[in-house]
Amino acid sequence: MLQYKRVLLKLSGESLMGDQQYGIDSQRLNDYAEQIKEIVAQGVQVGIVIGGGNIFRGLSGASKGFDRVKGDSMGMLATVINSLALNSALEAMDCKSRVLTAIRMEPIGEFYSKQKAVDYLSEGYVTIFSAGTGNPYFTTDTGSSLRGIEIEADVMLKGTRVDGVYTADPEKDPTATKYDKISFDEIYQKNLRVMDLTATTMCKENNLSIVVFDMDTKGNLLKVIMGENIGTLVHA
Repeated sequence: MLQYKRVLLKLSGESLMGDQQYGIDSQRLNDYAEQIKEIVAQGVQVGIVIGGGNIFRGLSGASKGFDRVKGDSMGMLATVINSLALNSALEAMDCKSRVLTAIRMEPIGEFYSKQKAVDYLSEGYVTIFSAGTGNPYFTTDTGSSLRGIEIEADVMLKGTRVDGVYTADPEKDPTATKYDKISFDEIYQKNLRVMDLTATTMCKENNLSIVVFDMDTKGNLLKVIMGENIGTLVHA
């Protein structure tokens, strides 16, 4: 039984690097595309937001002397590159998809509107939302929250390299333990960095739950969709 009918999948730009230090690893890209195609075949409507950290991150640019607004604009363009790469990988697997952009840049992608997004999702297209919110000072986490709320997704699926939310960073603290479920209020109280504060608040106020799971293990995306207890559910 499908647990969710329409989802917003948030992917990390850094994850697209695979074992590389920069850019896009074609094997990782294809692994992601295969997993996405697998859930589309089950009848799930899939919206996607991808970060751009494998190419350029606005905040890191600002720390090196870039103007913050220009740096964030560069970061938004990085998300468009990643979105086009995923779009290409999906279409090569005969999985139809569309790229919508928050900034006008036809013919690279179509300019975003909620109605256009919902129409594509209803027609079975994987719909990739690029260029964040189209504004500086907002992360792609916030862009994911915004798009997930707008398209009325059943859940946000945050695919990471970690298999859930822990009491501390499991890569640094071997005693860290994983939560199966945790509320947004507990996230605030324990100062756990699931997403940035703006994104988390938007999800809480609009009752959009988040499942944090390991996207790098093939088959996990389908397991989440089918309701298997992997990852961590963040709820209101």
